[in-house]
Amino acid sequence: MESLEAKQAAEERRSYWRWSKEDFFPEQSFENLASYRTAFSQTGYRLKERFLSRSTQEMEMVSARRESEHEMKRCLNWWDLVWLCFGSVVGSGIFVITGQEAHDNAGPAIILSYAISGLSALLSVFCYTEFSVEIPVAGGSFSFLRIELGDFVAFITAGNILLEAIVGAAGLGRAWTSYFTSMFNNNPDFLRIYVPGLPEGFNMLDPLGMVVIWIANSIAIYGTRQASTLNWIGSVVSAGLIVFITVVAFTHANTSNLVPFFPFGAGGVFRAAAVVYWSYTGFDMVATLAEETKKPSRDIPIGLAGSMSLITVVYCIMCLALTMMVKYTEIDRNAAYSVAFASIGMNWAKYIVSLCALKGMTSSLLVNAMGQARYMTQIARAHMIPPWFSLVHPKTGTPIYATLLVAVFSSIAAFFSSLDVLSTVLSFSTLFIFMLMAVALLVRRYYDRDSTPTNQLNKLIACLVVIITSCIGGTAVWNGKNGRWPGYVIACSCWFLGTLGLQLLPKQRAPKKWGIPLVPWLPSLSIGMNLFLLGSLGPEALWRFLICTVVMILYYLLVGVHATYDVAHPTPPESKAEARM
Repeated sequence: MESLEAKQAAEERRSYWRWSKEDFFPEQSFENLASYRTAFSQTGYRLKERFLSRSTQEMEMVSARRESEHEMKRCLNWWDLVWLCFGSVVGSGIFVITGQEAHDNAGPAIILSYAISGLSALLSVFCYTEFSVEIPVAGGSFSFLRIELGDFVAFITAGNILLEAIVGAAGLGRAWTSYFTSMFNNNPDFLRIYVPGLPEGFNMLDPLGMVVIWIANSIAIYGTRQASTLNWIGSVVSAGLIVFITVVAFTHANTSNLVPFFPFGAGGVFRAAAVVYWSYTGFDMVATLAEETKKPSRDIPIGLAGSMSLITVVYCIMCLALTMMVKYTEIDRNAAYSVAFASIGMNWAKYIVSLCALKGMTSSLLVNAMGQARYMTQIARAHMIPPWFSLVHPKTGTPIYATLLVAVFSSIAAFFSSLDVLSTVLSFSTLFIFMLMAVALLVRRYYDRDSTPTNQLNKLIACLVVIITSCIGGTAVWNGKNGRWPGYVIACSCWFLGTLGLQLLPKQRAPKKWGIPLVPWLPSLSIGMNLFLLGSLGPEALWRFLICTVVMILYYLLVGVHATYDVAHPTPPESKAEARM
């Protein structure tokens, strides 16, 4: 008993600021070179064992939290979540991507692109809300997928979450520079450094973007309560400015600017919808704050579903105002709203627009820093990255190391990469995760590992395969040059039959507090919309995604599978001592 108390006291005295090998790689497989060789020789067996191994709610909510040594503080309510969602979402797309997509792909029909993406995002919000209410942990989609779809899928998700964190923050950092520059110079690259020796898209260095990212992450490190308060005060002001901007824009609107409404056809609308999905990605960051929410069953549905419905309407109105004020061919690709006001002689208004955009993007960076750090914390708790990153500071109650991890990589990406390169990678990664979330929700409702018979599991798998393949087929028909209506009829019919098959299966689990309505139809529709938008991004985004995925799998085979295997099969202290001898 005394030794146990002494051990606990010693742990409490341990400094937070430490970085020994044991903090990074405490697992048996990485104890020395010989143990790693032994572990690596068992990669095939370990991969097979971990591939479909699933976590549990207890592991994610209780056991994993012990890795952080200190608890995060429950200090958020529905008011905080509403404004965190608003601050994260409004600014991360509407001021960044709208000009680029309206000019290049959709024209005035960018309104429909936002409506389509908004519907798809709202379906994903419903999935996130149900999971977050039932499993209020910092891991968000990583934890949810680890419980329902297994370790390997969760790891691929973890890699895409890290990619999303880096690319999302980097894109916002570069857009911040463009909008700041537009306040005193018409060239958005005025404050960037051109390096002729680097490839196109990576040759405009952005030091200011790096600085802004580090400021936002520093605030996130200071404390969740303080960051939330700062965010909602700024977001209330920002909401007032958005109303002002929209009203002024409509007073200078010209309906002739809406003609032609579909200059690039329906294909352009969907290509733009796939990219402007970035505008809605902030809500998943808010879902990671469930562990710090006072009453998840009440606060999360209001904070996520309620705010996202309103944001979709706001986006469509803002797009309509922009495209009525300026012809789509004259919309600036980098700072659309500021340049639009300057073009009609309202130079003073462009400063208000730029300030509003800068505030929105700063809030997005702040919430992104908070949310992605929580993702990294839970991923580190699972030992898929070194558990050192899961440590929570005893005074601030924030994961400082995880926050710094995201800050370092995103600031480097912001320094080199252009906005168009970043946006397509981010959209593909995000849509992929959202699609998996809808699949996971269906698995959660129709499969219970302790009671579901094998024949029903096989039927569930068959229905999911039909739904996914029909959606991929429909997307292929849409993108094909010789697509015809029979292809759409076949794809839609198969999707309907697959979803109907799920409807006829008995549900194995019902949500205890809050659940998405019309299951399986809405999650199945979410799968279809996310896959369709994925297919609209083009082959370049797919290849970038595949290259990143190959790197992730390589890391998993060399490190991740061995670390998670050791955690699942801990070696007794006596065995470790014998192994050393």
